[in-house]
Amino acid sequence: MGRPKAWLDFGGEKLLQRVVRLAACAADPVVVVAAAEQDLPPLPPQVIVAKDAVHGRGPLEGFAAGLAALPEAARFAYVTATDAPFLSPDWITLLRQLIGDHDVALAHIDGRSHPLSALYRVRTVRPAVESLLAEGRLRVHDLVDRLNARLLDAGELDAVDPGRGTLRNINTPEDYQAMLSL
Repeated sequence: MGRPKAWLDFGGEKLLQRVVRLAACAADPVVVVAAAEQDLPPLPPQVIVAKDAVHGRGPLEGFAAGLAALPEAARFAYVTATDAPFLSPDWITLLRQLIGDHDVALAHIDGRSHPLSALYRVRTVRPAVESLLAEGRLRVHDLVDRLNARLLDAGELDAVDPGRGTLRNINTPEDYQAMLSL
């Protein structure tokens, strides 16, 4: 992008502020994970900010930091990225309704899983993340492979997010401009 995604203007607020606001409609508490040196836009005081303990280990390190910041009583954690401006709170609610006894509920559409728009059971994902990090395995898909996953198809998800905007993210300046026009 050439600049930090969290600070991109989007609909009168910064992109991270928007994602936090939308997530907070269906999740409490909200934890934001940032790199140790990362500057964040102002967030509501109830938002918990956690920092990666080790630089350069990608989203799995973020999982570890976020899970560590959750209150002990937390049963589930919805994970999303900073650059998901069309996150649907109803998506989070639906995943909670459908997770059942599984460790993770996530979209699996057209042969592709979406682990960064998924709901995780905290008690089982914490040890799995720690184990993967200890092994030097940093792929989020490796995490999903270790868990008992509830894969949701397009039909299940379209009921609450017909355009599946929750899965859209901003990777390029062109993506950003296209999403602003929506």
